Amino acid sequence: MKSRFRLASTLLTLPLVLLTGCLWTTRKLPVPRSPEFVQTVTPEELVSSMNKRWAEMETLNATVQMRASVTKAEQGKATDYTSIRGHILLRKPGLLRVLGQVPVLGTRMFDMASDGKRFTLYIPSKDKAIEGTNELKKKSSNQLENMRPGFFFDAMMVRGLDPDNLYSVTADTETVEDATKKHLLITPEYVLSIMRRKSGSQELAPVRVVTFHREDLLPYQQDLYDKDGNLETQVSYSRYRDFGDGKYPSMVVIKRPMEQYQVVLTVEKVVRNMPLTDDQFQIKLPEGTHIQDLGR
Repeated sequence: MKSRFRLASTLLTLPLVLLTGCLWTTRKLPVPRSPEFVQTVTPEELVSSMNKRWAEMETLNATVQMRASVTKAEQGKATDYTSIRGHILLRKPGLLRVLGQVPVLGTRMFDMASDGKRFTLYIPSKDKAIEGTNELKKKSSNQLENMRPGFFFDAMMVRGLDPDNLYSVTADTETVEDATKKHLLITPEYVLSIMRRKSGSQELAPVRVVTFHREDLLPYQQDLYDKDGNLETQVSYSRYRDFGDGKYPSMVVIKRPMEQYQVVLTVEKVVRNMPLTDDQFQIKLPEGTHIQDLGR
């Protein structure tokens, strides 16, 4: 009887304790803030806008600061390289030239060019050039020597849809903390998933996932997958600026998760659709340069 009385007394007392606030404390949390302007479009309109931006850009000439980082997770090491000045030239359908300069001296640190199928990577300090197909077949122990033109091209220009692409669009939100103002920002997004149907199958293979912010409907992230469905390249775009003929991100971060390195590009200047000739995408190797041919 006594134990039942104590239990009943406790149950009667508990609501009074809870009401007095003795068992909890109240903390102030950052109040999430939404953007003042959010656009709503149909999936067809979103894709049409992306295709239009891709169709309107024939060439791109960018001056950038490049900073590379290499990670060796199995050894628990990361190496951050000094930022260097660089120039990137692109011309559809797949021509690319990437030139990195030695800090202060301004001479070439590396020079990479591609006609869309084959590439040449010239390293003057080693008096060495690497030639091969754009597809990475044999990896080098030097992770930065595994750079290929294709992922640079795809990172700098978000392609439109190919004829055999399928897609879906979902609406999502991301909440991030603004460290300077100490509040949370809610970012409404559209996530465009681009897929391709596998031959003779109902299975869909991932091709790309592009994330757009709904404030301006510009791409802020792009994930690109290889033929086996592995995440091959992850690109983030931020700090969009008006470079005279339209907006372009002033910060582009290119990550290669399987090869454990990333390249951060701080974009200083962008000129679109200026004439670029074939010889601007060719490297003239000095006589006696050692050429390592990776085959076809």
